Amino acid sequence: MIAIRALGSLASDPDRLGRFLAVTGLGPENLRAAASESAFLASVLDYIVADESLLVSLAGNLGLPPDSFAWAHALLGASRPDG
Repeated sequence: MIAIRALGSLASDPDRLGRFLAVTGLGPENLRAAASESAFLASVLDYIVADESLLVSLAGNLGLPPDSFAWAHALLGASRPDG
C-alpha cells in the first residue's frame, strides 16, 4: 500500500512523474497496468529511496516515517520470486 500511495503522489506532480517515467521507460498509458505488479512496486520504492530529498518529501506528504519505504520494499522483495 505504501508503494501505491507513493506512486499516486508521484503521479500528482507532473515534473516528478515525468522524471520517474523517463527512468523506468514506461508511458502514462501503461503505468496503471504496471502498478498491479509487485516487482514494479518494488522498483517504485527503489526509485524513491535512491533520492533522499524525494524520500523525505513523499514521507512528509503521506504522513509516514521515511524508513517505512525501506520496510515496504523489504516486504515486496520477499514476495518476489527472485527475492
